[in-house]
Amino acid sequence: MRTLRIAACILLFTSAVFAQSDAQKSFDQLKSLAGSWEGKSSEGEPVEVSYRMTAGGSALMSEIAGHGEDMISMINFDGPNRLLLTHYCAVGNQPRMQASASPDGKTITFNFVDATNLDGQQSGHMDHVVIAMLGPDHHIEEWNFVDHGKQIKRVFDLTRK
Repeated sequence: MRTLRIAACILLFTSAVFAQSDAQKSFDQLKSLAGSWEGKSSEGEPVEVSYRMTAGGSALMSEIAGHGEDMISMINFDGPNRLLLTHYCAVGNQPRMQASASPDGKTITFNFVDATNLDGQQSGHMDHVVIAMLGPDHHIEEWNFVDHGKQIKRVFDLTRK
C-alpha cells in the first residue's frame, strides 16, 4: 500500500512539473503565426501583418502595415502564468493586455491591464484584441479601440502569404 501511495505522489508531482500552463499553451499557439500574412480589414482595405520570434524566442513581434500607420505589438511572458501583449499604437500610447484562452485554445483574447503614456483611461487606447486561429494558414484578428466610451472595432481576416 505504501508503495502505491509513493507511486501516486510521484505521478502527481511529475504531471504538475510537466503540465503546461494555459499561458504557455497560448504562446505556443501564437508562435505558429510566425511569417507573413495578408488580407482585408472589416472596411475592405488591404492589410499585411507579419509575425516573428525575437529576443531569443522569449517574445513574438507582430507588425501591422497598410492601415495608414504601422503598429507593432510584442507578446511575452510576465511570470510563468501570465502572457501579455504590449501594443505600440499609432496614437502614441502603449496599452498592455493580458491573455486568456477559449476552452478549445483556438481563440486567445487579450484584455486591457494598464498602459504607458495614457492620459487617463478615457483617452483613446486599444482595449482588447482577439486572435482566432482558424487553421495553419488562416486566422482572424479583432482589434478594439476605445476613446471616451466610444468603441471602434477593426477585424482583419488574414491568410498566410
